[in-house]
Parts: sequence; structure tokens; C-alpha cells
Amino acid sequence: MERRTTAATAVAPGFTLIELVLVLFVIAVAAAVAGPAIGRTTEGMRMRTEVAGFSATLRHAREQAVATQRPHRVEVNPHEHRVSVIADESDVRLTRALAPNITIEALPPIALTVRFESHGVSSGGDFRLGSGGLFYLVNVDALTGRVRVSRQ
Repeated sequence: MERRTTAATAVAPGFTLIELVLVLFVIAVAAAVAGPAIGRTTEGMRMRTEVAGFSATLRHAREQAVATQRPHRVEVNPHEHRVSVIADESDVRLTRALAPNITIEALPPIALTVRFESHGVSSGGDFRLGSGGLFYLVNVDALTGRVRVSRQ
């Protein structure tokens, strides 16, 4: 007996429509779960970049005070989101803008200026920078002028 195959019984290689829909559904669920996590990561990176820039400005002011043997001060303006480095009394050496979504507060609130002397000491100060739920504390040691950053 001879067996005949017809076009209706032949199986073509490939995927069925149900398999393709199922794979697309799995990819959509994975993207929905991973999307918010990626957004939080980018916000955290932006915040760390702002904090690093802020602390680098403080360190730069201290280095310039020691190198030039002239006192420098860093003035923080939280309302305009700006940090300025001023040599002596009125020589503005550097102005750096902060991102508008960053909140910055001095601890205590009246200490928005840090003065660095030519021999390395400073007036000291603590600043709290935040965005969303992330907060960092930037500390300037009064005795050594050292700038430290810690996450809160």
C-alpha cells in the first residue's frame, strides 16, 4: 500500500501565530517590569553627578586658596541653583549652575558660605543635597578643609 500526503497534512517549518503572540507578551511584561528600574537608576546617576560636581567645586576652592595663598570662599545660592567661588573679597573665579530639580540646604540654614584660608583651614559647613528620595550630605571639615560626601 502506498501512502499519499496531501497539502493539508504536510507540516511546514516555522512558528504558529499563538507562539509568536506568546513571545511578544513575555517581552512586553519584561519591558514593563524593567522600565521603572532603569528610570530610577538614571535619576540616581544624575544625582550622584550633581553631588560630585558640588563637592569638586568645594575642593577646587580649597586647592586654589592654598596654591595662590589667597582666601577663597564658596557661596551657595539655593534659590538660583548656583555655586560661586570668590577669591579675596570680590574676584569671582568660578560660577557653577546646579540642576533645577536639586534641593540644597545648609546645616545650619544660615551657613551658605564656606571660607577657605590660605593655609588650608575652612569655616566648615554641612550641605544636604536631594532629589526625589535620594539625599546626600556634603561635609566640609573646619580644621582640615577636607570635603566628604555620604549618602543619607
